[in-house]
Amino acid sequence: MYVDPKRNEHAGNLRWLMAYCKPDLPRAVGGLTLYAVSAAMALVTPLISARIVDQVIEQHQLQLLAKLCILMIVVTIVRDVAYYGNAMWMERFGQNTVFRLVSDEYEKLHTLDFDYFNHTRTGDIMSRMTSDTDAIRHLLSWVSYQAINCVVMFVGALAMMTSIDWRLALALACVTPFLFVLTRKLSQHAKPLFLAIRDSLASMNSMVEENIEGNRVVKAFVREDHETEKFDERNDDYMERNMDMALNTRRYMPWLDGLGFSLQLITIALGGFLVLKGNMTLGGLVAFSSYLWMIDSPVRQSGWLVNDWQRFNASCVKIRRLLTATPRIRELHPRTDGGDGHGAATTTDAAAPDHINGAIRFEHVDFAFPDDPDTPILTDIDFAVPAGARLGILGETGAGKSTLVNMIARFYDPTHGRVLIDGVDARDWPLRTLRSQVSVVAQDTFLFSDTIGGNISFGVDGGRTPSPEYIRHIAFIAGADDFIERMPEGYDTVVGERGVGLSGGQKQRLSLARAIADDPSILIMDDTTSAVDMETEAKIRRHLNELDGDKTIVTIAHRISSIKDSDLILVLEHGRIVERGTHEELVAKHGRYRAIYHRQLGAQSGQAQGYTTDDETGAR
Repeated sequence: MYVDPKRNEHAGNLRWLMAYCKPDLPRAVGGLTLYAVSAAMALVTPLISARIVDQVIEQHQLQLLAKLCILMIVVTIVRDVAYYGNAMWMERFGQNTVFRLVSDEYEKLHTLDFDYFNHTRTGDIMSRMTSDTDAIRHLLSWVSYQAINCVVMFVGALAMMTSIDWRLALALACVTPFLFVLTRKLSQHAKPLFLAIRDSLASMNSMVEENIEGNRVVKAFVREDHETEKFDERNDDYMERNMDMALNTRRYMPWLDGLGFSLQLITIALGGFLVLKGNMTLGGLVAFSSYLWMIDSPVRQSGWLVNDWQRFNASCVKIRRLLTATPRIRELHPRTDGGDGHGAATTTDAAAPDHINGAIRFEHVDFAFPDDPDTPILTDIDFAVPAGARLGILGETGAGKSTLVNMIARFYDPTHGRVLIDGVDARDWPLRTLRSQVSVVAQDTFLFSDTIGGNISFGVDGGRTPSPEYIRHIAFIAGADDFIERMPEGYDTVVGERGVGLSGGQKQRLSLARAIADDPSILIMDDTTSAVDMETEAKIRRHLNELDGDKTIVTIAHRISSIKDSDLILVLEHGRIVERGTHEELVAKHGRYRAIYHRQLGAQSGQAQGYTTDDETGAR
């Protein structure tokens, strides 16, 4: 179930949440019905006590004692059973609602693009998925019941008290205006404090998550004390935010508690006076005193319920921001303006087919990140690669290589120009179709806490479970089969979180195997073999060339040996293509590529002919 939060963005949090509650509203109605039974029994109990005092004790009608005691037991049992049923149904109501909400949050995260995660802390996201959703569950399952109970008990008890003695009831009612004033002030001061607590918790969670991920770096640089100091600062801030909340509670709760005690004082003083004057029976005073807790308890709980309500509102604000976040990369209808934003069509804009052959074309592409449009990352990138060709990209760190290839899988859209796949603008391809046939092996290798076989088969589309033979064949192509076989349980070996326990080269080869397991039409390798020795890299390149089908392979590398066999090599500097051509053409140009080539292979300008470009290791 998906509920569009934009439809309710100007509505209150409760109205927005009702869309998630709707499937379980019958359960909530049932819970409220049981609550009504429980409340009715609670209101009847003091009347039975009054009859016992007036008729049995005062008037000595002993024959009524057994009947009244049995009635009291029955009423108590009915009340407790109804209360238990109500508690169970309301808890289920809250849990089911939060289940749907968390499912939507998780699905929403998968629709968001790189830009969102670049600007949102991991701890903030985790807080929205855990503590914020628990605040909503708490309100639905407990706070809502307690709030209704406070209102019903307060009004019901006041009505019953009025029927017993209106003068004493009026005296108690005079206290209520002060209650509402204090509760409102508490609420106004609590809201910003809960938002501050929420932000402080998210900051602390982000730091903890970051230190867990980077624990090896911390230990390697002996920075445990430094990181502990940083955590202590955030922990102190979180404590201070909670202390601010506690101080706000301390400011108002004593007054609310004092109002509760004043109710008891009024009842004892004025009620006792009325009994002594004969204007009220002793049983009436006993019943009145029994109803007093129904007045006193709401007064005492109002402050805590207001705090829970403000916590709920703060959590809803954060969750709704997540659910209303708009990804920049969205499905678009086929355009007729050429796609460059200026109405100049250069190729047909027909609807994209279901299969990708692998032809890539960049048409004068410029790119800048949305949050920094004045800093160009890529400028006038223009090239074409036919299906089944090999494209190599070389350049210094920060030249824009990774950004360029990320546009092929449409992780980013060009600021100007177009990226065409098989002659169709990438923005016109269905995202699922495009990304299922374009596999990317990113620089930052990531492995799941799963078996090695499970990590490799993760790349298989459609949820299919490939055969062990197929998995082993793919691992062989990626140069991973040898080291996998030497592991304790082979392909069933469970790797740690993010591949803990594996070397950089092993993780890169497993990431490559995962990428080619689904037989993509376009394979993008972003510095995939940087941690692999040159001999193993040469074997991987040879195996990739032997793959069935014509795959377009895009390779980003810093080593000439990784891309020298490419059909087209691009050399990037500061986001621009400064050289292009084959390996032989670029070496003959005596430009930037030749300088890198000589520096890496240790050649002198007069000895360039002494190197064999088809050698696996690139050695002389």
